[in-house]
Amino acid sequence: IVMGSSLLPPKVKMELHVKNRNNLLTSLRQHLSESSRPLHGFVLLQGGEEQTRYDTDHLELFRQESYFAYLFGVKESGFYGAIDIATGNSILFVPRLPAEYAVWMGEIKPLSYFKEHYMVSTTCFSDEIASVLQQHYQSSGKPLLFLLHGLNTDSDNFSKPAEFQGIDKFDKDLTTLHPILTECRVIKSELEIALIQYANDISSEAHVEVMKKTKVGMKEYQLESIFLHHTYIAVLHYGHAAAPNDKTLEDGDMALFDMGAEYHFYGSDITCSFPVNGKFTSDQSLIYSAVLDAHNAVISAMKPGINWVDMHILAEKVILESLKRGHIILGDVDDMVAARLGAVFMPHGLGHFLGIDTHDPGGYLKGLERRKEPGLKSLRTIRDLREGMVITVEPGCYFIDALLLPAMSSPETSKFLNQEVINRFKGFGGVRIESDVLVTAAGCYNMTKCPREIREIEAVMAGAPWPA
Repeated sequence: IVMGSSLLPPKVKMELHVKNRNNLLTSLRQHLSESSRPLHGFVLLQGGEEQTRYDTDHLELFRQESYFAYLFGVKESGFYGAIDIATGNSILFVPRLPAEYAVWMGEIKPLSYFKEHYMVSTTCFSDEIASVLQQHYQSSGKPLLFLLHGLNTDSDNFSKPAEFQGIDKFDKDLTTLHPILTECRVIKSELEIALIQYANDISSEAHVEVMKKTKVGMKEYQLESIFLHHTYIAVLHYGHAAAPNDKTLEDGDMALFDMGAEYHFYGSDITCSFPVNGKFTSDQSLIYSAVLDAHNAVISAMKPGINWVDMHILAEKVILESLKRGHIILGDVDDMVAARLGAVFMPHGLGHFLGIDTHDPGGYLKGLERRKEPGLKSLRTIRDLREGMVITVEPGCYFIDALLLPAMSSPETSKFLNQEVINRFKGFGGVRIESDVLVTAAGCYNMTKCPREIREIEAVMAGAPWPA
């Protein structure tokens, strides 16, 4: 039970992973049939390995590889998993642990435990992969392995295909599995959505806790610790080593907290921005309202078939219109969009797929090219929305010298910028509002439940209950 929360974690049903395997099997068999290829062979994935810190024996906290987590739900390291395409049977390969493991690490569980717990057809030891797959193979010739190899377009890293002793006795297909499995992950089942919703509920509560406890003079990491204490589950992304959360929050500052917890692999990703002293100034209200209006406009427009690039441009337009009303910029908003002025204030993309990874894969299907223009090139997807996608909506508006100074000296953009007013916003920082949104048949549903309106935030920071 989470500290200070009345929310009970939903029971994790391993059926979720049975369903994920069946989804993959259906898509893969359909693809093979359409390509007139035989319906046999094995999908084989290698789970994550425990890593030590550099050359020490200090074990880093283990987190399962995401595709393996999706298909098998296994929390432990050193596993392999196979799916027999002909029969649909699933086989989990368990590491064979030495007897002394029990002395230091506790009971060694039997194979039968893993079979029951993870709801697979068969369990064997991982040193038996070659012989077990040969035995299960019904056809003639070398058995075919579908291995996971492909580019993650968010990280530019490739997934690592499984390796094991005796793999040379098999034929290998390195191209078919990755795009099909990735597309399975893009569309969430009801069981997956329930876990993402729980991570959102807990994280929304924790963000409210942070708002309530924020006081001028505190350090960012003190508030991060309040968030962690409330969630006690797992962490996504905070500061990094080169820029830890060590800023002192001064009177008149805007705080921007981008935090989310995860539950049974599935995550949330939420950003709240609020004045440290609990009261918005007129300038803070102007920028905050611009971003909130963009956030709300996108959510109102989202539904299946809507293109994500259009949503990004809609967010830019709404922000630019607000900045124009506040005399920060001058001129025609459509001309500004054409000159890519929006990217000066919002250099990142509008949002990303969310699921087992904070930046869930599948943003660029084969044949989809990244846009080249400022702002648009940062989009993590340019796809049309489909029912069952979970995507973050996170417009922002920032005053960043490294972007504003070049824009002020470029003839394309300088004519729009009211330099005098912009100078007033030097050191303002920025505002981002991020919610996790599920695309439904009729439109979409915002899974995040934080105070968003200015009056709501000021009330919560003054001690009012939330939900109101």
